Amino acid sequence: MPIYLGLGSNLGDPFKNLSEAIANFAVLHQSSIYETEPVGFLAQPWFLNAVIGIDSQLSPLALLEFCQAIENRMGRKREIPKGPRTIDIDLLFYENRTVNDPLLTLPHPQIQHRRFVLEPLNEIAPDFLHPVLNRTIAELLRDCKDGSIVRKL
Repeated sequence: MPIYLGLGSNLGDPFKNLSEAIANFAVLHQSSIYETEPVGFLAQPWFLNAVIGIDSQLSPLALLEFCQAIENRMGRKREIPKGPRTIDIDLLFYENRTVNDPLLTLPHPQIQHRRFVLEPLNEIAPDFLHPVLNRTIAELLRDCKDGSIVRKL
């Protein structure tokens, strides 16, 4: 069962940033790239987002550290919450496991409210069952109240 990661970028060359980040993983599935409206902090460029399904032998916390090391190497700055970034790599699902750790909560606690994640995830895993909500990605997307603009490129 894959591990799903959400990726986003809106600084520098977002296409290149996504490609560079994705190259660090053993990718099983990859969504199209989506152009998405910023959510939360609106005074910034639109994002490019994608979701990948990967295989990894790392534990969830070790995978989080690996993702953060990639973000840091690529120049990610955490200055404004939900602000602009060269790359953002979020652990969405680690197979069907749940994790409640001060550093990591899985499944990602906001996934059902984020159209910019659900659209690309639905493209590659519409029947994946959220292990806490017991709803498929397609069902979560259908019922998502997030009205932000998400366009497949």
